[in-house]
Amino acid sequence: MSVKQLRDRIQQEVGKVVFGQEEAVDYSLAALLSGGHVLLEGVPGTAKTLLVKALAATLQLAFGRVQMTPDKLPGDITGTSIYREDIKEFEFKRGPIFTNFLLADEINRASAKTQAALLEAMQEYGVTHDGVTHPLPEPFLMFATQNPVDQEGTYPLPLAQQDRFMFKVIVGYPDAEAEERMLTEHHVGSPHQRLQDLGITPVAGAKHVLQAREIIRKTYVREELVGYVRRLAAATRQDESLLVGASPRAALMCLMGAKAVARFSDRDYVTPDDVKYVFRAGLRHRVVLSPSSELEGGDADSVLGMILDRVEVPR
Repeated sequence: MSVKQLRDRIQQEVGKVVFGQEEAVDYSLAALLSGGHVLLEGVPGTAKTLLVKALAATLQLAFGRVQMTPDKLPGDITGTSIYREDIKEFEFKRGPIFTNFLLADEINRASAKTQAALLEAMQEYGVTHDGVTHPLPEPFLMFATQNPVDQEGTYPLPLAQQDRFMFKVIVGYPDAEAEERMLTEHHVGSPHQRLQDLGITPVAGAKHVLQAREIIRKTYVREELVGYVRRLAAATRQDESLLVGASPRAALMCLMGAKAVARFSDRDYVTPDDVKYVFRAGLRHRVVLSPSSELEGGDADSVLGMILDRVEVPR
């Protein structure tokens, strides 16, 4: 099965329960098949959780969800040691992070200490407890959601943690046709409890995900495109509208995402359009607006869009 065939089948299955969010599914798949993580931002009720559950069901991968709250402790997510009377020893009890798809719901409601507990898992794909590192299942992908409007009781994500997410995907309202379809098909019950009843059919498994990752790694990137990505990243560091520009890791994540998008189009090489497609999603959470730009009502997407227009595109 080619990467394009895998992507098309997943889009078809997820589209049975999540309507009008094809772009969010594409970004999620690009991250999954590139070994990245996804930050989903949108108002409540836009099917963020359902999207992740549907993806997991389609790929026959384990799904876990953690509701992030201010009183949540690191051990509630990663795991803790419990004393077993029968063997007179402490034993590590794995937390919900030991799954394939972890959804950290409303991540910015957890304390900075708890958020920091996720960093090792997101970067090293393991959890260290009492000096012993426990590897996470493969593949492992973390989704996190946050609300863009409700700021009360939230803790801003540290820039170091935001940089661990490959993409920040804006999950907006569906168009009129998709919303009417949702109302028609879901008004008889909650789609969260009826994925199988609604026709979600597994089309692949962990083996196919790992095979697709190998194919994407081999996607050809010509030298001019590497330079293009570097110039785009450099432009964010020199733009007066941005206080903090893109890190080298941000440039690497964009290039890896572009390779996945190229395979979605059944190509074994990357084009400038692939880079442009992932540029905003890959950098909007990694750059910081300057105070003057914020006062003028600017936003990261508009600044990144101007950079895309300004930087010369290789032929």
